[in-house]
Amino acid sequence: MAKDTFLNRKVILNSKGKLIDLSSPAVMAILNLTPDSFYANSRINSVDEALKATENFLNEGAKFIDIGAYSSRPGAVDITTDEELQRLIPVVEAITKEFPDALISIDTFRAKVAEETVSAGAHLINDISAGNLDEQMFETVAKLQVPYIIMHMKGTPQNMQENPTYHNIVDEVSTYFSEKLAVLKSLGVKDIIIDPGFGFAKTISHNYELLQQMEQLNSFELPILVGFSRKSMITKVLNNKSADALNGTTVLNTSALLKGAKILRVHDVKEAIECITLTERIKNP
Repeated sequence: MAKDTFLNRKVILNSKGKLIDLSSPAVMAILNLTPDSFYANSRINSVDEALKATENFLNEGAKFIDIGAYSSRPGAVDITTDEELQRLIPVVEAITKEFPDALISIDTFRAKVAEETVSAGAHLINDISAGNLDEQMFETVAKLQVPYIIMHMKGTPQNMQENPTYHNIVDEVSTYFSEKLAVLKSLGVKDIIIDPGFGFAKTISHNYELLQQMEQLNSFELPILVGFSRKSMITKVLNNKSADALNGTTVLNTSALLKGAKILRVHDVKEAIECITLTERIKNP
């Protein structure tokens, strides 16, 4: 069997001339600079802590370090652009200096944050709102010419879980991406990753229905990122806490990989790497 059975899928991304190969699935490590992240063990409180965590992530095999300074958990507190930048810039600069080969992704929906962090050394922008929360984002990403992750979400982190409804979630997510991609491509954005947005503006049933039919998103022939790590779609089904949700995370990551996912966004890198290794062996015995 071919290593990537979706033969026309885009697997090489370009970030300011730096090529990123996604012919095999990769891990994106979560580096939280927020004091109120839903998973307490992931919170980073200083530049030194960020450097130590990054070193561990890279040693365990992470391809990307995804740095976020604005909590996107349901009901999260809003912070200003300046506060977000004050948390991000020192960490981006320190990681760029200490680990010059690390691929840094910035988890933000703000164009100004995207621009300033890329200037400081970041390589990708990970936007949970796909441009909906900042009308300048698409044009900014087009100008920056870095890979852009667009996620499906309705509303904002503050209200997204207030009775989300869908007639057909897979069709609606697909339409959402079709519309976003048309605009991005018209602006000259070439390197795009799609994220179905598990846990964002979706009930538990929505999440599992979307995962069950996720292979339909391969029709876009773009890399798919998934983020299940320790989320409530696991803990509410298993009746446990995020600290105990690693095994559940691995189960869902495995399912997503078998359906075509190319990037696993996780708190636990070593286990995700093992998941990829074994899943790839299933595909290529």
